[in-house]
Amino acid sequence: MGQAEQLAFEKLKTELCRATDESLVIVDFGKLFTIHVDSSNHTIGSYLTQPDVNQKERPVAFITKKPNKTQQAWSTIEKETFATIWALDHFRNRIFGKPMTVFTDHNPITYLTEAVPKSAKLMRWALAIQQHDVTFRYKAGKANVVADCLSRIDQEVAE
Repeated sequence: MGQAEQLAFEKLKTELCRATDESLVIVDFGKLFTIHVDSSNHTIGSYLTQPDVNQKERPVAFITKKPNKTQQAWSTIEKETFATIWALDHFRNRIFGKPMTVFTDHNPITYLTEAVPKSAKLMRWALAIQQHDVTFRYKAGKANVVADCLSRIDQEVAE
């Protein structure tokens, strides 16, 4: 990693800390969870939050993943749904059996569990999501700042 990449990575870490407002919190299994997801052509990003004593969402964990060539060619709804499945699977030990809300900036995904998907892949994923007590909520990209930032990280710089 060159100096320019290191500086960009350090700036990203600073901005991510500023966007989250404070440091990570310890998981409280008595509280509800919220997952925020976003996907781009080169990175999938997600983070898990819980409310603090003032009911302000605080981050518990951040994750990113570089999609493979096949995943990069998927449609937007497939990328966003995959990001959701991947985040649910990654956070499974913390969230399984608990109701949660998943925020995404892709509005069609909010109907995934309410309508019959037209593709076999989306149908399989909708069935996989049903093992969780998930409510989808749309959150505009401008408001989904941290997940959007995570989905724009160049995985090679992060590694």
